[in-house]
Amino acid sequence: MTTRKARREGIAAMAARASVAALMVSIACLGAGAHAADKYPDRPITLIVPFSAGGDADLAARNLAASMRDTLGAAMVVANKAGANGSIGSKFVRDAAPDGYTLLLGRVGSQAILPALQADLAYKWDDFTFIGVLELNPMVCVVNAKSRYQNLDDLIAAIKANPGKLNYSTSGPATVLNLASQALLKSASLPKTAAVPVAYKGGNEATTAVLSGEVDFTCNNLTSLLGHIKGDKLRVLVTTSPTRLKDLPDAPTASELGHPKLEAVSGWSALLGPPGMDRALLEKWTGLLRQVDQNAQWRTAVETLGSVPRILEPKATSDFVKDQVRLYGDLGQALGIQIK
Repeated sequence: MTTRKARREGIAAMAARASVAALMVSIACLGAGAHAADKYPDRPITLIVPFSAGGDADLAARNLAASMRDTLGAAMVVANKAGANGSIGSKFVRDAAPDGYTLLLGRVGSQAILPALQADLAYKWDDFTFIGVLELNPMVCVVNAKSRYQNLDDLIAAIKANPGKLNYSTSGPATVLNLASQALLKSASLPKTAAVPVAYKGGNEATTAVLSGEVDFTCNNLTSLLGHIKGDKLRVLVTTSPTRLKDLPDAPTASELGHPKLEAVSGWSALLGPPGMDRALLEKWTGLLRQVDQNAQWRTAVETLGSVPRILEPKATSDFVKDQVRLYGDLGQALGIQIK
């Protein structure tokens, strides 16, 4: 009995020592992470844009990099790594070291639409560290300024009266331009074939098609439309912004016109990192983005580009992207769209 008791006590003591050792290792790791975050960044940070230079994503990234000059303590270098609808640059960041020196300017197409609609995509929507949503880039449905459709009700009535006759421009079936227009048809209880999509190379070409009269309407990112709207060449029918836009105070929102579900269809930018970023680094970035949110220069630049400043913290960002993936997954399933 004495021997068994001694053996049990010995085992218990060994377990206690192991627990203490594990706890000390955890504390040491936390301390090391905090110390690394204190020194971070001590060299330039690369911000990967998974699309070409000059587009909405590139402009959002360069605006963020410029606004961080005085608060970050190191340069933020924007690098364009375009291709495969944004998946090449996104995968590059997913596979990078989680040290905070390689980050991603995520967009709705690369972080929500592709994961929702492409079964063989090399990454999943949640294969990243979510740092923060930066801005919303609302969709705006427009017609040519000379069009006979004066408002959204006029357009919807014409589509109902002439099914399959009116057309709209997109940048491809699995893009937010097409999905926004289809969401509009769905919200108006119209079938997906009620209006005919015409695909162009990109958002600018889709806008030009409305300006030239090749198509009847388009739903595009405000950034691509704002100059033409202010130049009285395009007429706004509806915006997907939650409130009226500062630059377009007369443009009605989707909710005002009885289409509240359209609010979820919007472009956006978010800052993401590789999986496994240290909690201390994430907390540091949360604080940095809070400062960005108070930066008047950044907010003005965002609004000038036709976007809405909307800084979200990590948990809210993860929830937001998850909801976006679900939204576009449901739309893609309803429309029979799958990216191959």
